[in-house]
Amino acid sequence: MTQTGPGGSPAGSGSAAPDRPSALRLVWIYPDLLSTYGDRGNLIMLERRARLRGIAVESVQVNSDQAVPAQGDIYLLGGGEDLPQVLAARRLRADGGLAAAAARGAVVFAVCAGYQVLGSVFGGAEGEPVDGLEILDISSGRGDRRGVGEVVADVDPGLGVDRLTGFENHQGVTRLGPSARPLARVVHGVGNGDGTEGAYAGRVLGTYLHGPALVRNPSLADLLLTWATGPLAALAEDEESWTRRLRAERLAAMSA
Repeated sequence: MTQTGPGGSPAGSGSAAPDRPSALRLVWIYPDLLSTYGDRGNLIMLERRARLRGIAVESVQVNSDQAVPAQGDIYLLGGGEDLPQVLAARRLRADGGLAAAAARGAVVFAVCAGYQVLGSVFGGAEGEPVDGLEILDISSGRGDRRGVGEVVADVDPGLGVDRLTGFENHQGVTRLGPSARPLARVVHGVGNGDGTEGAYAGRVLGTYLHGPALVRNPSLADLLLTWATGPLAALAEDEESWTRRLRAERLAAMSA
């Protein structure tokens, strides 16, 4: 059973939380096309942090020859190479399931190529414009330099998420429209190319960060879970030890 209420604003906006589902439905979209950098780890992290809190989880893998189910709670898209990204965008536009889910208020989390696909347009294999899904008010194109390496970024304070760390490998430049807000401000790295990193609007959030992003940034995972299920209980210290060690290691490496 998944939530059926209307979409809302991010945590901290003062809006009512959606009803808690009896089982959280996670939908992993097109792993056969968009799973270049181990972004499946984002699915695993959400499963783990939900189950540690006693939330039942159902995970659904949807390949590119399958229809995207309309009744999920959190939809995940990963990174990919240029040609698979173009194919994914075309199939998702024709399918319509992800756009319908976002329109009714489901949570959408997208990384790198998946992030670009959510926008109105992105650069194809030769830099040509390719239509996106128009789920998030962003547009992307090919930049002059490639962003490769570690990223550190400070998140919009309204989201209540710790400083982000991650790995980027892209040549995209992303511009935000008036209805999207930057996820974070870059301290180190490239991100969107204008000093910001990622974007969000409502319960839709995209980022260039791999790592996987939710493994390296557990508070970001908890934000997505909160949007889908309502307020979360804190985890015990022994359940957080490995994620905190990883965060501390990556932050220390960037400050060395």
